[in-house]
Amino acid sequence: MEHSSPARFHAAQEATAAPPLIRLVAVPPTSELFVSVIIPAKDEAENLPLALAALADQIDLQGRPLPMRSYEVIVLANNCHDQTAAVARAFARLHPQFNLHVVTVTLPPAQAHVGGARRLLMDEACHRLEAVGQPMGLIASTDADTQVSKTWLAAMMAEAAVGAEAVGGRILTTPSASLEASVRRYHLRDASYQLLRTQLEHLLDPDAADPWPRHHQHFGASLALTARAYRRVGGLPAVNFLEDEALVRALRRHDISVRHSPQVRVFTSDRQDGRVDVGLSWQLRVWATMSAEQHEPLVESGSYLFTLWQARQALRTHWQASRTSLPAAIGNHGFSNELATTLHVPVVGLIKAFYRVSTFGELWEWVQMQQHKTARWTRRWPLVPLSQARIELRQLIGQLGG
Repeated sequence: MEHSSPARFHAAQEATAAPPLIRLVAVPPTSELFVSVIIPAKDEAENLPLALAALADQIDLQGRPLPMRSYEVIVLANNCHDQTAAVARAFARLHPQFNLHVVTVTLPPAQAHVGGARRLLMDEACHRLEAVGQPMGLIASTDADTQVSKTWLAAMMAEAAVGAEAVGGRILTTPSASLEASVRRYHLRDASYQLLRTQLEHLLDPDAADPWPRHHQHFGASLALTARAYRRVGGLPAVNFLEDEALVRALRRHDISVRHSPQVRVFTSDRQDGRVDVGLSWQLRVWATMSAEQHEPLVESGSYLFTLWQARQALRTHWQASRTSLPAAIGNHGFSNELATTLHVPVVGLIKAFYRVSTFGELWEWVQMQQHKTARWTRRWPLVPLSQARIELRQLIGQLGG
């Protein structure tokens, strides 16, 4: 799923992961609980049974049934006008060994959005994992119109076992007859561009916690993080939509890497009448309009990304050196003026940020915010047609030996 923010960057909103006054689920968690799966569902009676069936049929990486007491699923049917809750409860009756909890709520208008619903669910899942002494247990998010692969949970747990505190899964769409061929082409070309971006980023500024091969997605249909990481970042940011991207920004601000695992996979609907203001359905509608008007999407160029990530790698190197000798790192390496010029940020501000912030993620977020305060950055790096950017990226990756 390649959904994009209307703006390339906007400041993340902090939130506090305070437990709700009333718990959503009255049934206590099993003592073996390690993964709490959450599904916000609004008017999803048609799609939800398939989503639940996929979760009830999980296997481990050796092909054996996954112990059902090791995971649970919490469905929040919020502000529904259909039989979403009834359908979920009927599924629970047919599968009594499946740890499925169905909660019905009517959220007030200010909270009646996917961000509010997912936040309630994640807070509850975090509390339940902590209640059984599993701070390294996983809060796993998916959607009601999404079918997880049979090893979705096992692959997530395997990544957690080798140290990942957050995992973004690959999200593939299920082709439907209703999606126009031209929109499908836009979707595939965008996916190709995003994967090329990821490969270039790996070559220029590799992340040991997110090694190659990897992908680019970390969205609510397939996203997990430990209860400890959730508490550390203050919970899910209180935003109306794109709450998944806001959460990932919060993780990065705290220097918590997201493992983009190719082994963690789901299949989601390519419908254009989605339940959120901005998401895959929104992006598909944008592409449909572009197709009708014969416009090509404009994206960030390969040369822009090369310059940005090369500079970030240099800044990260100096940041790491600064942890042992801050004055020497700033005063003796002669990097400040050059990097500030490359990144279009004030040099004095960059030096002050080194002293002020406590993580590299905070420092990089400061850089991004400074870049987007001035028109110089956008004038220096205008967006380019998608086809041009893909050519540039392939050429750069080839030059780097990728």
